[in-house]
Amino acid sequence: MLFNKSIYIPIADGIARQFGENCEVVLYDLTCKDIEQSMVYVVNGHVTHRQAGDGPSHIVLETLRKKPSNLKDHLGYLTQTSDGRILKSSTIYLRDDTGQPVGILAINYDITGLTMAESALKSLIKSDDAHEPERIPQNVNDLLDDLIAQSVKLVGKPVALMNKEDKVKAIRFLNESGAFLVTKSGDKISRYFGISKYTLYSYIDISK
Repeated sequence: MLFNKSIYIPIADGIARQFGENCEVVLYDLTCKDIEQSMVYVVNGHVTHRQAGDGPSHIVLETLRKKPSNLKDHLGYLTQTSDGRILKSSTIYLRDDTGQPVGILAINYDITGLTMAESALKSLIKSDDAHEPERIPQNVNDLLDDLIAQSVKLVGKPVALMNKEDKVKAIRFLNESGAFLVTKSGDKISRYFGISKYTLYSYIDISK
């Protein structure tokens, strides 16, 4: 079933109108053939400096890698823009009649100003997410760079000091995160880890 964005555009517009210009609302199409075009509608894109047609977010790649039954809405977690502003975000899966996710409704509310008055507005901006805010990429290259950086952080040592097992661990993370769904990601990842494309594919096989 294809994603009919026209059904959800009024909802996105309504949410953005309700909460004002600091509230970005994004629609992702999970059924499109090119995931780099999965962002099909954006209201108040100035919040994250993105627009329709920009590349996917981390959550889109994760969604495409997981079983539909394992996907759960993620509400009230913290993210961070490339210029350091803090957002309170929610990810809601849009499903067809069979329960298959066909789209994502993402809400990103800029709470940077509110954090300056945290004591007075604590009940509004409180988040149960204790993790470090996840940076929102502006394009698919930024997204891939973020995933590579996360893989290195997971291993806990720079590439120059990694052995084969370390690199396999990093490649496993990238594979599970959906990094290889990005066009020509294999070239960039193999160059980053100083391995050939053949070796990269062998590491992917080992990590499965």
